[in-house]
Amino acid sequence: MPVIESSEHTSLRQAVASFAKNHPRTPGTDHKQFWQEAAELGYIGVNLPEAYGGGGGGITELCLVLEEMGAAGSPLLMMIVSPAICGTVISRFGTEAQKRQWLPALADGSRLMAFGITEPDAGSNSHRITTTARRETDSGDWILTGRKVFVSGVDIADATLVVGRTEDARTGRLKPCLFIVPRDTEGFRRRPIDMELNATEKQFELVLDDVRLPADALVGDEDAGLLQLFAGLNPERIMTAAFAIGMGRYALARAVAYARERTVWDTPIGAHQAIAHPLAQAHIDLELARLMMQKAAHLYDAGDDTGAGEAANMAKYAAAEACVKAVDQAVHTLGGNGLTREFGLASLITAARVSRIAPVSREMILNYVSHQTLGLPKSY
Repeated sequence: MPVIESSEHTSLRQAVASFAKNHPRTPGTDHKQFWQEAAELGYIGVNLPEAYGGGGGGITELCLVLEEMGAAGSPLLMMIVSPAICGTVISRFGTEAQKRQWLPALADGSRLMAFGITEPDAGSNSHRITTTARRETDSGDWILTGRKVFVSGVDIADATLVVGRTEDARTGRLKPCLFIVPRDTEGFRRRPIDMELNATEKQFELVLDDVRLPADALVGDEDAGLLQLFAGLNPERIMTAAFAIGMGRYALARAVAYARERTVWDTPIGAHQAIAHPLAQAHIDLELARLMMQKAAHLYDAGDDTGAGEAANMAKYAAAEACVKAVDQAVHTLGGNGLTREFGLASLITAARVSRIAPVSREMILNYVSHQTLGLPKSY
């Protein structure tokens, strides 16, 4: 795995940074237009296969794009969902018809897809998901019943990739499967969740009340189970790390600029170690988190799903911690100004914590590492 970025990656990073800085996202910005312009430049679908209109890259390139957008203050949360999770799952396991129907549209920005896994009583624990899918013998249709919560962007997505469970005829046990549910399907209802978080992309609760889907709504092999699910969840963790690193870099850059200019007793406050050292530590933590994120992305793109799973969890953990600390230190550096709307840092206090909680909590990552990596007894 290369430690230093290739010239192609450096050029991509610079191009995305320039684009995002010249298209700042403000409360009055047309976010759909920003998404479309980014897609036309090839940024949204950079990880999708060239044969279906994508850039032919991987998660390595996609997380680079998201990081730079975040560092410019213009992150796109749905990049984690639409091209990273849904696009990856469909490109790896979808039928030819599903690939042709969805991948070109996901790549060119004309369509979006949401992802529904979390449930009120199960969180993201795929073993406790209660949304079930049964297949009718006569028609071959699937009937989905269940609930999902904290599903991003359902109102702007054309369909949702829903994680349900089907019964294994041999064992009677339930196994996870993935279904494409179009937005206007009968019985598929959504309700917005009132969030304190100030984000463009809204959160929703979904109700699937005997939702009838054709046989070809199933993505991949009915017996593949967790393999297909984690093909989407590993990129989700890596992309969440990119989202967090970008946010941390944005906050740090604002704080550094302020510390250079803000003068007290004829001296810029950045000259004082009490200000400078915590900012330097925040920068180091973000850089270290980026290295783990890049490792995870390279392992995933190389087809090492097992190695990528461990690295993706570690990257997400490290990036979330680095982001929260960077945002906190940035606000503290600005003092009272850090809480004003003018400087735009206060809203990041809540946003930064999301990366600690979603898509998997830091405690569950520590459980994973202690059990899977260190070989300690399982605690749950």
